[in-house]
Amino acid sequence: MSRARVAALGGGHGLAASLSALRLVTDGITAIVTVADDGGSSGRLRKQFDVLPPGDLRMALAALCDDTEWGHQWGDVLQHRFAGDGDLGGHALGNLLITSLWDLLGDPVAGLDLVARLLNARGRVLPMASVPLDIEASVLGADPHRPDEVTQVRGQYAVATTPGKVLGVRLFPEEPPACSEAITAILDADWVVLGPGSWFTSVMPHLLVPKLHEALVKTKAKKLLTLNLLMNDVETEGFSAADHLEVLAAHAPDLHIDVVLADPSTLDDSGALLRRVAAGVGAEVVIAPVADVDQPGHHDSLRLAAAYRDVLL
Repeated sequence: MSRARVAALGGGHGLAASLSALRLVTDGITAIVTVADDGGSSGRLRKQFDVLPPGDLRMALAALCDDTEWGHQWGDVLQHRFAGDGDLGGHALGNLLITSLWDLLGDPVAGLDLVARLLNARGRVLPMASVPLDIEASVLGADPHRPDEVTQVRGQYAVATTPGKVLGVRLFPEEPPACSEAITAILDADWVVLGPGSWFTSVMPHLLVPKLHEALVKTKAKKLLTLNLLMNDVETEGFSAADHLEVLAAHAPDLHIDVVLADPSTLDDSGALLRRVAAGVGAEVVIAPVADVDQPGHHDSLRLAAAYRDVLL
């Protein structure tokens, strides 16, 4: 097991996939998680208690649980979701636990660290910002009856589910305070891993927190961008692999990327277009089979770990 220090940025299922692979490669992981979720259990807790949305943070913690009976059991407890339509219906137990610790300790980072100790987590989980965020997107053709009209859509859930082409995203508040521990983790890292995940609501937001953006540009760490397996979700309908990289470059033109990791199934051609776009941000393209053959659209943890090992170590 390597001690390479890796800061992994993202949110939701995409970040969980990269963490599940990275934990097989190194013990030096810090997950830096988006805090803009406003739907489901996280949205309810955020609104009721004025806290960071805990759901993506919970998923990252569960992905890093120790590979023992103890770790897996507590990971399952964290992920358990109550059924029914009562007050607890739809809530994940981990969300309630994390929110309770925040209330008791008054410190989001301390609460997350305590849950990590309970799981014997192979890494640390941090929020990317110290306050909950809202995402607003400019969407072309959100109204199918007005395909040439640009609409402003606000809220992570709304952006993720609104039809049309997302032209760009912004955060509210516009200059949110970054988590200081997250900045330190990026500056101290050997590698920064971005993606996979929902491109506009899980990956791009990290580039829009000024101090986090500054740290990503300033750090001496090498940067690896993991592309999604599915190119055409609601957020990125009609996008190619090269389009995903161009969006990142548009939101952070001063950010240098060293490696772009792509599964061969995502390429429209031999990868020539992606390589040309990658060269524009200083990156080489590594093409490796990282998809789960039994679950379309999902990364295989062992294959992704092997790809990360070959690049990072």
